[in-house]
Amino acid sequence: MEFEKGMKMLIVSSYPPRECGIATFSNDIVNAVENVFGNTLPIEVCALQNNAQQVDYNDEVTYVLTTTSLDDYRLVAEKINDRNDIGLVCVQHEFGLFGGEFGDYILSFILALNKPVITVFHSVLPEPEEKRKKVVHAIADLSNQIVVLTKISREILVDHYNCPISKITVIPHGTHTILWEQKENLKTKYNLSDKIVLSTFGLINENKNIETVLYALPEIVAKYPQTQYLVIGKTHPEVIKREGENYRDQLIKIVQELQLENNVVFINEYLELWQLLEYLTLSEIYLFSSKDPNQAVSGTFAYAMSCGCAVISTPIPHAVESLTDGNGILLDNFDKPKEFEKAILKLIKNKEARITMGKNAFSLAHATSWENIAIQYRLLFDQLTNREGDLRFNSPPIKLDHIEKLTTDFGILQFSKLSEPDPESGYTLDDNARALIDMVIYHTHYHDSKSLKLADTYMEYIEGIQKDDGWFYNYKSFDHQLTKQNLEVNLEDANGRALWSLGTVIANKETLPMWLVLRAEKCWNKAIERIHDITSPRAIAYALKGLFHYYSKYPNEEIKNHIEKLANELLRHYHINSEENWCWYEDYMTYANNVLPEAMLYSYMVTRKPKYKKIALITFDFLLSQYFMKGQLKVISNRGWFKKQNERVFYGEQPIEVSTTIIALDLFYEVTGNSKYKDQLKLAFNWFLGNNHLKQIMYNPENGASYDGLEDKHVNINQGAESTLCFFKAQLIMEKYAEKQKFKKTYAHS
Repeated sequence: MEFEKGMKMLIVSSYPPRECGIATFSNDIVNAVENVFGNTLPIEVCALQNNAQQVDYNDEVTYVLTTTSLDDYRLVAEKINDRNDIGLVCVQHEFGLFGGEFGDYILSFILALNKPVITVFHSVLPEPEEKRKKVVHAIADLSNQIVVLTKISREILVDHYNCPISKITVIPHGTHTILWEQKENLKTKYNLSDKIVLSTFGLINENKNIETVLYALPEIVAKYPQTQYLVIGKTHPEVIKREGENYRDQLIKIVQELQLENNVVFINEYLELWQLLEYLTLSEIYLFSSKDPNQAVSGTFAYAMSCGCAVISTPIPHAVESLTDGNGILLDNFDKPKEFEKAILKLIKNKEARITMGKNAFSLAHATSWENIAIQYRLLFDQLTNREGDLRFNSPPIKLDHIEKLTTDFGILQFSKLSEPDPESGYTLDDNARALIDMVIYHTHYHDSKSLKLADTYMEYIEGIQKDDGWFYNYKSFDHQLTKQNLEVNLEDANGRALWSLGTVIANKETLPMWLVLRAEKCWNKAIERIHDITSPRAIAYALKGLFHYYSKYPNEEIKNHIEKLANELLRHYHINSEENWCWYEDYMTYANNVLPEAMLYSYMVTRKPKYKKIALITFDFLLSQYFMKGQLKVISNRGWFKKQNERVFYGEQPIEVSTTIIALDLFYEVTGNSKYKDQLKLAFNWFLGNNHLKQIMYNPENGASYDGLEDKHVNINQGAESTLCFFKAQLIMEKYAEKQKFKKTYAHS
């Protein structure tokens, strides 16, 4: 069958407003794919219902399948077959969702489809009955690909159902991103600041085994009366139909018998997502007490880890696989109150261990954020529809949130622990210069008063750290004192960045208030006297960028001479170090390499001397040849610089290198008009969005920050100033191209 270019994925699943874990799961996938890929992968939903009653669904639901009607499976499949724009059908499988014995009605649906099919198995039971085994094997055989949520489920499918391992992909349950520092604020919001909060959530049923936790509480409450246990969630709708609130009534009776009325709170609601995440975020300890040894996966368990809870769990497969390396406590047995009691007491007594455990779980959960899970499903979709290499991302909105949070009245702090600013890291000229540049460019685009206030703070830091002789220190502590680092570290790069930032302010004088421009000019006039004290190549490059921007408003021979003299010094470095297969200014590549050819091109733009442009192009193209490989950007590692004669080290990639690549590509495209630079620019930005070797996002969707590093097997999710400011600058550049594209489309239709 020929598919249309804008192919869609159709998800077959229970779906909100139905209250069901699978429904929530599918809704989260739909939202995540839209957030990450925009309209480049539209999704529709075929909602599963137990009966034919009318339900008020969202617009993405285009089909409804009544699961008790065998004929309906075939009829809906035929309607889907008639659509050329549906490229793949993704079936969310749980035995109780489908009619027939062991849900075998779904086979009629898959048999009737002539589209590629992915089946996601949410439950995979070991040692199955013969009929269950045949149904599962048939589903797997008819599906183009099987997805499971844990490695253990994959092993069971292979060992107990004879499914070929080559057909099985593990994509974990997705999780939502929260900000670590919200934990204490939320305890205050819910009047729980003086409590040690334990929680359990989900659709309540006997399998939750909550009574096991209740029987563990009396000894805990006797020692720690401030303990508060939140049991969050309504009773499961199917349980209500069968037996009403019998189980909840039993739990309430146990609470009364144990005299725990002041320590146990039942929140009998199907909460909106934001409120559920708030309750989990404020919880110190999450208790997972399921008594089903075959429960393959739990969304509630995954959410608790991603909210930074220290998790105590019975040994379901999901917990066995996840609770390793100090990120939770895995109990040995089911239905043992004493085990819960011992584990809870251990964590209440040791606050430091509790927090460390929560942070470990929180950090590991980044890999399973819904944005990253959306990327995994998209890759599978592209593979099965022969669209590999057509991965197009949706740019996240530009946010000032984390930059504001990092900024005090004195300047922008250097580092964060996770998303929480670290005052002990102090301040640097490097970061305040970067921040000033970002705010000037942001204000030029959006005329935002908030950015001016921030720019004022960064300008004040730069003024305060400039010496009488015009030169700058770099480092100050949180209490505003110069640190020893200023005597131990070469400050040339920081001084070059200062000139770049001051030149940027001056170049944008028409759109900025005069009070800011005059302050920048005052600092500039003092610093320019020391311009030729700068000798290292990278510092020269930063200074040249500043000189270019200054010259754009004050074109005079003195500045032009400074530019020519510094450009010649860069040329000298190039001629000394370059060889036939090494077209570079140094005998190694370190960080922010792109500023060197960029500075050469700026020098050409002022002097119009062809030699500068020639070397700029040669060196930039050489650098790009080292960076772009197999449809991805792979920048120089911070684990080891790339030396002329040495084998290159990979992994340990940082946002500064990606951002400076984007900045330079933008300039080279503007000057040369060569479309290859624009194409590489977009590819480079996709590194932040998930087109990297881990296929994970490198930004925090909640606060607009960038994560600090892409390692070989994980993302460093600390969110320091350098990383965040670099991502912010890259976003501003990409916004410019998005606006141009938007204008072209508008013009074409006018």
